[in-house]
Amino acid sequence: MGPGTAGEGAVDIEENQSAVGQNAMIRRYNGDVQQAKFRIGLIQMACAKDPNQNLAKAEWRIREAAGKGAQMVCVQELFRSEYFCREENAGNFDLAEPVPGPTSESFGKLAGELGVTIIGSVFERRAAGVYHNTALVTDADGALAGTYRKMHIPDDPLYYEKYYFAPGDLGFRAFDTRYARVAPLVCWDQWYPEAARLAALDGARRSSSTGRRSTMRGAPSSGRTRSPTEFTWRW
Repeated sequence: MGPGTAGEGAVDIEENQSAVGQNAMIRRYNGDVQQAKFRIGLIQMACAKDPNQNLAKAEWRIREAAGKGAQMVCVQELFRSEYFCREENAGNFDLAEPVPGPTSESFGKLAGELGVTIIGSVFERRAAGVYHNTALVTDADGALAGTYRKMHIPDDPLYYEKYYFAPGDLGFRAFDTRYARVAPLVCWDQWYPEAARLAALDGARRSSSTGRRSTMRGAPSSGRTRSPTEFTWRW
């Protein structure tokens, strides 16, 4: 395989041009966003305890994906830390940051430099005592195209997310980027069909779902996390 092939983490996404009526509706929402085919890069990485180390690693991986031809790059949910929701610990709120903040500023600079759209993730501190699991869409010019706050919050053994995150208050949203109009979802959102449906009604060509998993259900023996990126493209 040559550089940038699907086997190396880059995937071509091509628009189905047969549904003329549907495409007319999409164009009405998208304005100048006309590109029908683009390449995506999916970042999957193990995370350390140090948030700055994880951010630097994600930046390196984004550069790697862009070098393989990716035009839109997605990082995993809550990538700046190990998956802390395995326990209820008030000290973990120190991991949160505002938007704009270090992560959004880093992705803005990187997206503008590389000319790629980045779908990122942040443990957002919106106000004192109000926190969200937030997806950031940074366009290829470095501007923040929009934010989405995770709507469906699980509360299961090793997934105590309701302890940390308030449900999103922005609704399911779609954003124009240089390469497509996209609607970000986060992990558990993908299990509820109304999310993708509402995104489509808002003119999204693609709906992306980033996710995070700890080790297999049960007590992790090493304390380390496995953190694959879930990525679902939907019409």
